[in-house]
Amino acid sequence: MKQRKSPSASAATQEGLVIGSFGRHVLVEDPQGDTRICHPKGKRNDAVVGDRILWQASEDEGRIVGIVDRKNLLFRQDEMRTKSFAANLDQVCLFLGATPEFSERQLGRALIACEAADIKPTIVLNKADLSAEFARNWARLDAYRAMGYATLALSLAADQEQGLSEIEALIKDKVTLILGPSGAGKSSLINRLLPDVQAHTQQISQALNSGKHTTTSTTWYWLDQSKRGAIIDSPGFQEFGLHHIEATQLASLMPDLAEHTGQCKYYNCTHRSEPECHVRSAVGESSDNHQHIYPARYQMYLEWFEELSQPPRY
Repeated sequence: MKQRKSPSASAATQEGLVIGSFGRHVLVEDPQGDTRICHPKGKRNDAVVGDRILWQASEDEGRIVGIVDRKNLLFRQDEMRTKSFAANLDQVCLFLGATPEFSERQLGRALIACEAADIKPTIVLNKADLSAEFARNWARLDAYRAMGYATLALSLAADQEQGLSEIEALIKDKVTLILGPSGAGKSSLINRLLPDVQAHTQQISQALNSGKHTTTSTTWYWLDQSKRGAIIDSPGFQEFGLHHIEATQLASLMPDLAEHTGQCKYYNCTHRSEPECHVRSAVGESSDNHQHIYPARYQMYLEWFEELSQPPRY
């Protein structure tokens, strides 16, 4: 059997930034701004957008030989597979719309994943120009503001624009992952922030050799020529599995519950049925010293705890 030739031992190892991912392959930008398709040695590709990788030239493409240590990685995991969004982030922008109404369970799951990865999230609610719908959904975020999460109001309507300067200040000189459900207006925001985004997308398509590879699903965009900040656009907000998190870890990743977890009678309290549980006693209550836990949030905790307690199905 004919063996595949390995890259020359003398091939120089270079460092590059992953700016696009598609299946087993990634698009890598070198320090000079040139791009090249790279692939892993084996069948599995562990590199994601935002990674700094080490690679060697291999014919007209490149071969990944290592991944530089990450400072963080945001991912989701269901029973069947793991989906990584991006690495080495400064923050995550959870982009929602007043219409269609966002799922609070999706939002809650995304926030838990951010907490687990120690990445700061900001919640942006778009379509402030739709006054009635926006007011109703802005009120739904009261619980999250009480937990300390930053929330920003946005309208991109030509005659009622607001919040864009706050978004620009938020992302300046930072690497920001933008996640949001379809219909929220995420593409409109990116087009406003990056007037040349279409040209950039075309450059990526050309780098992918006119359809030789599948379309990239997660993409890195530099904010300006200085290359100090970037936004990463990624789909995949519809399902947000949390199977990489232990059920007993869940309460510590929900700030409204975490405030009360150290005051239960039992050190291993699951906050479901144990006596003298401080978490359960705080549901629906409020005081000058402690923020109450919204009943809907506690109900989500119970559902997620049950989900994460189930044995794996094979």
